[in-house]
Amino acid sequence: MTDTQPNILFVLADQMAAPALPVYGHPIVRTPHMERLAETGVVFENAYCNAPICAPSRFSMLSGRLPSRIGAYDNAAEFPSSVPTIAHYLRLAGYRTCAAGKMHFIGADQQHGFENRLTTDIYPADFGWTPDWRRPDERLEWFHNLVNVVEAGPSARTLQIDFDEEVAFRARRWLYDHVRSNDARPFFLLVSFSHPHDPYNIPPEYWDRYEGIAIDMPRVPATPPGHRDPHSRRLYDNYDRGEFEITEAHVRNARRAYYGAMSFIDDRIGELLQVLDATGQSDTTIVVIASDHGDMLGERGMWYKMTFFEWAARVPLIVHAPNRCIAGRRRQIVSLVDILPTLLDLAGTSAPAPIALDGRSLAPLVEGSNASGPGIACGEYFAEGSVAPIFMVRKDSYKYITCPADPPQLYEVDSDPLELDNLAGRPDHADAERHLAEIARGIWDAERLSQDIVSDQQQRRLVYRALMTGNRTLWDYEPPQAEARAYIRNVEGLYEREAGAFLPPRKPPDGGP
Repeated sequence: MTDTQPNILFVLADQMAAPALPVYGHPIVRTPHMERLAETGVVFENAYCNAPICAPSRFSMLSGRLPSRIGAYDNAAEFPSSVPTIAHYLRLAGYRTCAAGKMHFIGADQQHGFENRLTTDIYPADFGWTPDWRRPDERLEWFHNLVNVVEAGPSARTLQIDFDEEVAFRARRWLYDHVRSNDARPFFLLVSFSHPHDPYNIPPEYWDRYEGIAIDMPRVPATPPGHRDPHSRRLYDNYDRGEFEITEAHVRNARRAYYGAMSFIDDRIGELLQVLDATGQSDTTIVVIASDHGDMLGERGMWYKMTFFEWAARVPLIVHAPNRCIAGRRRQIVSLVDILPTLLDLAGTSAPAPIALDGRSLAPLVEGSNASGPGIACGEYFAEGSVAPIFMVRKDSYKYITCPADPPQLYEVDSDPLELDNLAGRPDHADAERHLAEIARGIWDAERLSQDIVSDQQQRRLVYRALMTGNRTLWDYEPPQAEARAYIRNVEGLYEREAGAFLPPRKPPDGGP
C-alpha cells in the first residue's frame, strides 16, 4: 500500500456469530478465505454490535453513532437522510462510493451517500415491520417463528441464495469495471450479503461440506421456561407459538446449514479477493470483514438474535491492510460504531466538527499500537420482545445489561464466557455493577427514550397504513439498469468497445470497424 489513499472493500455478513467462526476458535467450520485474511491482518477478538438486530445495527455502524442518537429503534425505523454516513465522508474525501446487497435502508432515501447502488434490497423499505409497545402480547405476523429450525437442511434454491449470488456477481463486475473506467479515484465498495441469516437452508454443495462431521450441539442447554430472564422469555414466547417440538436432530440440522452458509459466504469473499488479485488491486485495498450481529443458534434454547448474550451480540471484525497493519489479535473491547472513524483515519480524513461520533478510531490498533486502551462497547435494544429500553455496557471483564422493566444482569465474561452466573446484586461485585450502572445512566435517559419510542412507533404505524391505502406508495430501491449499453451497440466501434473491456487493456487494430 502506498502513501496515496487506499481502496476499501467492506464485506458485511448478516447474522454471523463470532463464536461460530474458526478465526475465533470454532473447531469444524470451514472458512479458509477469512482465515487467510486473518493470518496477515488484524483480528478483533472482542467486537460487539451496537444493536442485536439488523437495521439499527447497520444504521449505527454506517453513521458511527449509537442507534438511539439517530432514532434507529427497530427494523422499520427510518434512517434519516440528514445523518451523514461513511459514504458521505469518504465521498467528500475523494472516494468513489458504491454499495451492493442488503442495506436495509428504511425510508425514501435509499442511497445515503453512495453514488451507486448495484442491487435492490432483500427486505422492504417501508414502516410495515414497526412493533407496538402498547400491545406487548401481540404476536406479529412477520416475526420469526421456529419453522426455520424444523425445516433446516439442504435446499437447491432460496430467496437468500438468489439474492447473494446476484450481489456477488454485480460486486465482482463493478470491481472489474472500476479498473476499466477512467475514474482515478480510490473506491469504497460495501458488499453486504444476507447469509448466514435464517432460514437455515443451503444448497447441497455446502450442506455436503459437513458430511461425516460431528456437528457440535449448543454448549448451554435449553433453559427451562421458568428460569429464563424476562427478556429471553418474551423473545421465546414470540417465536415459539406451539406449532413445533424442537428435537436434537432439528438443532443439528440448523447448525449444519448455518455452518454451510458461512462457507458459502467465505467462497463469495474468495471470489472478491480473486478479482482484486486479477486487477492488481490487492496491495492497495483495505479489506474489512464484519457482521451486523450474531445468532444464538440454539444456545440456551434460543434462536436468531435480539439479545445481548455473546452468540447474538459478539461479531467478527477482521481488518486486512496490506503493508500497513501489524498482523495479530487485539483483545481490546470494540464495537461496530468504531468502524467509521477507523476507516476515515486509514483513508486520511475525519468527520468534521461539530459532528460527534460515538465510535473511536481503531487505526492505532490496526497499525500495532495499544494506545487506545481497553475500550468499551455499548449496545441498545428496543425492538421485538422488548417492552422498555434495554442497554448493554461491556467494559473490562464485565458485561452489564439493564432495563427498567427487568432485573439487571452482570456477567464476568472472561471467567464465565457462557454467561451462566448472573453476578448482579452480589456484594463482591457491587463496585463493578455500580460503575457500569453509572456509565449507563450517563449515556441513556430510559424514561425519555421510552416516550420517544412509543410516539415514534405510533406515527410510523399511521404513516404505513396511509401509504398502503389506495395506490400503494413504496420506497423499495430499484437500481437503474444499463444492459442496453453494456455490450456491443452501433453507437461506437466494435473493436473500440471490445478493447476497452479487456484487462489489461487492448489497443484496437487500425482500420477496425
